[in-house]
Amino acid sequence: MSSLYTRSKEFTRNRKSQSDSPPASPSPTAKTLRHERLSRLESGGSNPTSSDSYGDRASARARREAREARLATLTSRAEEDSNRDYKKLYESALSENQKLKTKLQEAQLELADIKSKLEKMAQQKQEKTSDRSSMLEMEKRERRALERKMSEMEEEMKVLTELKSDNQRLKDENGALIRVISKLSK
Repeated sequence: MSSLYTRSKEFTRNRKSQSDSPPASPSPTAKTLRHERLSRLESGGSNPTSSDSYGDRASARARREAREARLATLTSRAEEDSNRDYKKLYESALSENQKLKTKLQEAQLELADIKSKLEKMAQQKQEKTSDRSSMLEMEKRERRALERKMSEMEEEMKVLTELKSDNQRLKDENGALIRVISKLSK
């Protein structure tokens, strides 16, 4: 965006410097054309010939079209620069979203693994009846550790879902900004 500002600023400076500078001395052909027009006006012809006015209008139209073409190229360059910036933002948000999705999948797999381990432990507990007191104490510790780990994983799942919703919100805002920019560029 700053490149657009500096370009437009330089453009206005160039135009001001050109308009502030004193006009160059007219060429000999321009002097003779003026002299001929003045002599026609003095001799009784109140209006210049139609070919002169047509030539003036045509040259003014050509200058106007050239100026509009220059402005159009400047604005299209500025739009391309801003669109590239939004595309980069969108792509970075998209890649971040993909990373979060993979983390979420890994966390879900780990949670499923822990749950299956917990179920296996519960089955082993039922199967083993010998040394029940020592095994019971050890299983309680392992179960507590697994439950703690499971609660930590659930907290991570909550954080990941919040991050996912934030990412979706940013994605929606980015889409809205892109739509606004495209409307403004039209």
